[in-house]
Amino acid sequence: MRNYDTLSEAINDLQIRGYTYDFNLEPDCIKCASLELEMYPEEFEVDELHRFEGMSSTDDNSILYAISSKNGVKGILVDAYGVYAENISEEMRKKLR
Repeated sequence: MRNYDTLSEAINDLQIRGYTYDFNLEPDCIKCASLELEMYPEEFEVDELHRFEGMSSTDDNSILYAISSKNGVKGILVDAYGVYAENISEEMRKKLR
């Protein structure tokens, strides 16, 4: 797995490598608005996970997920540490560890 210094550097590289769609986290799935697609934990894999910690504030922490679906859709999900921790299903929590 590659190491990145910044979140934007990681996003740019993943997009070049084919992770072109943006996913949003929902309580029991991830959604891709541009494809009008919902994917549940059993329908996708986390290919890479990158953690970034802000230098000035812990509020700047985030996790970047490179995700691929069983039908070939590849994209990214950016999540702030802990923001969604209480709002997602146990299946989603396990999948995104």
